Amino acid sequence: MLSFTVYDVFKRNAAIHAKETAVVCGEKRFTFEEVLGQVDALAKGFKKCKIGKGDRIAILAHNCHKYLLLFGAAAASGAVVVAINWRLSADEINHILEDCAPSALFYDINNAEIVNNLSKTGAYSGQLFSFESSGTVGKPLDLLAITDSDMDAIDVYADDPFCIIYTAAVGGKSRGAVLTHSNICLGNLQSIATMGLSFRDVHLNMLPLFHITGINLAFSVMHAGGKNVIMGKFDPQKAMEFIEKEGVSVIGSFPPILSNLLTETEKKSYSISTLRHVLGIDSIDNIKAFEAKIGSVFWTLYGQTETSGMVSFSPARDKFGSAGKQGLLIKMNLIDENEKPVPIGEPGEIVVQGPLVFKGFWNQEEYNKYIFRNGWHHTGDMGRTDEEGYLWFAGRKPEKELIKPGGENVYPAEVEKTILEHGDVLEVSVIGVPDPKFGEGIKAVCVLKPGSGLKAEELKEFVASRIARYKKPGYVEFVESLPKTATGAIDRLKVKSIYG
Repeated sequence: MLSFTVYDVFKRNAAIHAKETAVVCGEKRFTFEEVLGQVDALAKGFKKCKIGKGDRIAILAHNCHKYLLLFGAAAASGAVVVAINWRLSADEINHILEDCAPSALFYDINNAEIVNNLSKTGAYSGQLFSFESSGTVGKPLDLLAITDSDMDAIDVYADDPFCIIYTAAVGGKSRGAVLTHSNICLGNLQSIATMGLSFRDVHLNMLPLFHITGINLAFSVMHAGGKNVIMGKFDPQKAMEFIEKEGVSVIGSFPPILSNLLTETEKKSYSISTLRHVLGIDSIDNIKAFEAKIGSVFWTLYGQTETSGMVSFSPARDKFGSAGKQGLLIKMNLIDENEKPVPIGEPGEIVVQGPLVFKGFWNQEEYNKYIFRNGWHHTGDMGRTDEEGYLWFAGRKPEKELIKPGGENVYPAEVEKTILEHGDVLEVSVIGVPDPKFGEGIKAVCVLKPGSGLKAEELKEFVASRIARYKKPGYVEFVESLPKTATGAIDRLKVKSIYG
């Protein structure tokens, strides 16, 4: 009686916005009524394939309307979506599949080769469904839909898991953050209320739907009764054409999206006065230039997958350089090493409470106890607040060193582990450095074994061949030795101060 789930968003919109356009993908357009019909048909297909409540379904695909339909079908049936980053390497994808053991894997033609290999080698032996009707292994997704029977009611509750997004890496292996229906729905409402979204809004899905910001914006606009326009991958020219043609009012942006859009506006004139909101992270100069050119509001933020998206967000122009004010459904504190609150203006670890905090990491019971200690979610990130309540990001705790090129999470320990697999590398420290294109870049400071003639480009490609290419260092420096702490460990802070 008291629950409201993601599936209820689909049902509500079909009831009150039935004939309005819900989704545009390529030449295809679907009303809210049609979307619910397809969601229900897929959910009935899930039941026939014995995919039920609590079962995981993995999606390895570029943005597509079928991605949203699978989200809806999973919500209706109580299944849990595992949204996989298609930029990951085969080994990284295989780890995710082994960790969450999905009953089915849904994929598109862009990822057919990797899925074929997983199937041939036996690395994945579950059910396979392709977005396309031919040329791939498994069954076409369209054949899964059942339209000749009524939808059975399934008991799905607000606190049930809805999706798992793999993010934080430990020992070189990523962990899956479990988000509930309530996390997603309340995250929607926070975004709707803060940005003033309504059924008149149109969102251009440029950010991938495996990313929490992409999910939040897509479902926030859907929840408000607005329209989602789908892009398979970001392309600045196509993006500007979509904004003009469909009257797009909301987009998400991480470097270098904004600068690419600015460059595109210099090549050609577009009528894009409908664009009201851009949410993400970028440099102050890019934000100011974009707002001056387009007239839209850039919303700056701090957030995590583990907090269902935004912890804080405000118009960047309110206080340039800050990460905004804490969200409407967020309880936030900054604490010291003794778990005590720090004074205003002093740096402390950002800890969070409230209904947007995730359920925990999949299969990580002991670690969950650690990050949820004392009743707060410990983000591992540092910040400070000012007298007006704005949050200022202040880096990461050493235990959770993180680099974010273009909005992606890259953990130095994972890159270091890969680099040390090269026979010519004796020691390495991977750090984040300023990068003009991606905001933050990856730098590897290496000590080579005597007599090695290893070149920087060779090392970069070595890393790219083993883990996702966006995790390879953009910068490599070879040194005689690395600074050490009293215990003999590499002193990352000194490495940053010397080579950052």
